[in-house]
Amino acid sequence: MSTSETATCSSENSEKFSSTNSSSSADASKEATPSEGSRTESSSRDNKREASWPSVLFYIHLNILGVYGIFVLFSHTSAITFIFTSFLTLFGILGATAGAHRLWAHKTYQASTFLRFSLMLCQTLAGQGSIYDWVRMHRLHHEKFRTPDDPYYSDKDFLHAQVFANIRKLSPRQEKLLEQIDMRDLESDKIVMFQKRFYWLLYPILFVLLPINAPLEYWGDTVQAAIFVAFSLRYLLVLNVAWLINSAHFIWGLDKNHKQSDSNMVFVVTKSYWPQYHYLLPFDYQSGEFGNYGSGCTTAFIRVFAAMGMATKLQTMTTEAVKKGLTMAVDSGRPIVDCLKQAGAEDMCNLQREHYLKNERLH
Repeated sequence: MSTSETATCSSENSEKFSSTNSSSSADASKEATPSEGSRTESSSRDNKREASWPSVLFYIHLNILGVYGIFVLFSHTSAITFIFTSFLTLFGILGATAGAHRLWAHKTYQASTFLRFSLMLCQTLAGQGSIYDWVRMHRLHHEKFRTPDDPYYSDKDFLHAQVFANIRKLSPRQEKLLEQIDMRDLESDKIVMFQKRFYWLLYPILFVLLPINAPLEYWGDTVQAAIFVAFSLRYLLVLNVAWLINSAHFIWGLDKNHKQSDSNMVFVVTKSYWPQYHYLLPFDYQSGEFGNYGSGCTTAFIRVFAAMGMATKLQTMTTEAVKKGLTMAVDSGRPIVDCLKQAGAEDMCNLQREHYLKNERLH
């Protein structure tokens, strides 16, 4: 690689890395208020989040039907329906993690038209709204992480962040902040905008009719298996796994003030701190959403399509770059995140195109 190419690469990566994980500080109130009491009352109204009762009732029914689906799974479900449901569940999770999260929200890699279209269909199978709306909420989550403006914020515990934050309406202030999120990159993506426009047509066909009709129509399974397993149980699993993207830091985060010491979740998940890393440097395609790094299904999925040439320009952070960035921060006194971004941008220029196949360099 020539000197000019290296300079260009470094410039491009620096620009990309510095554009990610940007957070704007909240401005002080610009309107003059007559008294402290009225200012407090106005602020309380702007930040108040009401319960979304349709969401509350839907989630209650989904949990009841999904839990009943576990019983149906072992009593009235054929093996092929179990396999079919497992694949739909996996596709929905990958649509949220590899698609909406890693590709569209954080732009950790670029995808071909075929891969983007496939991930759009998979994200529809997650049942969490359109890619456009999902990404906008997630970008606000990163921009206002662990502040009252964060739509998934909770200063209480994991349950509040995992469930209660998702069944409440946004506050008036959050609605205004959401409108300010830069979505120009997605607005220029025809596949994303196609799904946004026709989401409520794609949703009932792919998410509702397909899993219910297939077991009944093609291999004659029971109605209970189609409704309670292929639909309700699958929806419950995909929904809660996708919500973990935003709330897992309560289990795996480094901040002890936001970590439950008595959470039963620590017994059923891998204990790691990589989600905390994700909030510092969200451009890394390898950072696992649920506690692992470089060995999860999402990372493997992206690497497979990278080997096929459909996923390109994978962004990552090598061990050498982390060491260099930390040294740079100590020597210069600059913020650690800025130094890590600079070191990562420079290191990406030295990685070969097939770096995703050389795992030893990425741990």
